[in-house]
Amino acid sequence: MCRSIKTLFNFEPPATEEEMRAASLQFVRKLSGFARPSKANEAAFDRAVEDVTAAARALIESLVTTADPRDREIEAARARARTAVRFGAQD
Repeated sequence: MCRSIKTLFNFEPPATEEEMRAASLQFVRKLSGFARPSKANEAAFDRAVEDVTAAARALIESLVTTADPRDREIEAARARARTAVRFGAQD
């Protein structure tokens, strides 16, 4: 799927509305094949982003876990380490 769509569940602090909308936008872009829709498709595209954001919010709010919340800084450091291994160290 899209590598820029990040996991949003079980973080402290919880995912923001902005993060959910950004993930939804990436999802709709992937499905539609449009980075930016034409004027003719703009309303449908925007409506899809809003619908996916609402579904994402409902999903995240309804999920339960017994695991401790993940720390954003630790997860970001792990992602940077994976990137360094995959693409080599960046200077």
